[in-house]
Amino acid sequence: METIRLDGARLRGRDEAMELLGRALELPQWWGRNLDALHDCLTGPGRPVRLELCGCAALEETDFGRRLLRVLRDSAAENPDLELSLE
Repeated sequence: METIRLDGARLRGRDEAMELLGRALELPQWWGRNLDALHDCLTGPGRPVRLELCGCAALEETDFGRRLLRVLRDSAAENPDLELSLE
């Protein structure tokens, strides 16, 4: 299983988060760069991934960050190939 580690503080804003997640998770160029599209990509067929987010307290400080965390948790609950670690 591949491990991808990201700093939650860098994911607080929508544009930067979508860019960083797209690159780190190697999402296709055509993905929609929004939370619905992220959920679709994370719950579709793919490679096993462990996503480790440090600094999650920073995500809780913004509305977008809280919504992103919810999408990541929901995606991990639906996809057995996605393991989520929040620090």
